[in-house]
Amino acid sequence: QVQLVESGGGSVQAGGSLRLSCAASGYTYRTYCMGWFRQAPGKEREGVANIDRDGSTTYADSVKGRFTISKDSAKNTLYLQMNSLKPEDTAVYYCAASLNYCSLASLNRRYWNYWGQGTQVTVSS
Repeated sequence: QVQLVESGGGSVQAGGSLRLSCAASGYTYRTYCMGWFRQAPGKEREGVANIDRDGSTTYADSVKGRFTISKDSAKNTLYLQMNSLKPEDTAVYYCAASLNYCSLASLNRRYWNYWGQGTQVTVSS
């Protein structure tokens, strides 16, 4: 099993920044792809970004150029730096881990095996 715990959510005004963190523990050596998803009220959970073991990254079009995913393998911690935030970024953000490489897992939630409890991000206009 892999345990994921997010932190860093909060409330900001449009144009502001937040940095999310995700501490991973357990059998993390089994996971190949790490990522962030989000779910706004009344909407389905959507992929935001992922990062593979070799550091290659993928972003949803809606966040390209504004969000940056990174990881510190020594600390088993995943990050999401969010800049130029918009009200439409408001959602619960989830950290996720996949037993698949990112080339398969992509941003499709069906290929992700472990999830954190989520952290709320609220962006006001």
